Amino acid sequence: MEYKNLEELYGIASKCERCALQKTRTNVVPGDGNKNAQIMFIGEGPGKNEDIQGIPFVGAAGRILDEMLALVNLDRQDVYIANVVKCRPPENRDPEPEEVKACWPYLKEQVRLINPQIIITLGRHAMYRFLPSDLKISTARGKVYRYKSIVDETKHQIYLPLYHPAVALYNPNQKKTLFEDFKKIPKILKKINNEIS
Repeated sequence: MEYKNLEELYGIASKCERCALQKTRTNVVPGDGNKNAQIMFIGEGPGKNEDIQGIPFVGAAGRILDEMLALVNLDRQDVYIANVVKCRPPENRDPEPEEVKACWPYLKEQVRLINPQIIITLGRHAMYRFLPSDLKISTARGKVYRYKSIVDETKHQIYLPLYHPAVALYNPNQKKTLFEDFKKIPKILKKINNEIS
């Protein structure tokens, strides 16, 4: 189903009963940010704080994402942030395949409506939803991939896989890696826009 706009999508998603996650959620967490964003960030699923507030990346990992955005002179109003699944999996477990399948049409529509220049996947689980499953996040992170679009497989989308911001919470040494990869975003975007113009 195609939605007219993100507001319509949010309205439908907020009442979603497509999978078992609807039984344990507090709030649906569809997405947040600029509906005309050139950059779209996609994580795997909401955590506890996101479930309570209904907004993606508002916990500890979200604070690191905000730090990284500030590093390249961006904030949340400049980008769009979403997750593969829109409801929190209990105990923050990985989403089940049927839960991903149930939510996929929402994400596909978000990508179609926003039409970002670049999709930045956060973490290996999100990366595997868009890029080949034989990639390893440790070697793929920070590299640009031109790969089929989830909206139209005859067209290409530009993807940049990054470590999930939470990696910096558990391994402070990875924060530097995360920030170095993040600093590439303005250059990548400039190159994309030069190719278009």
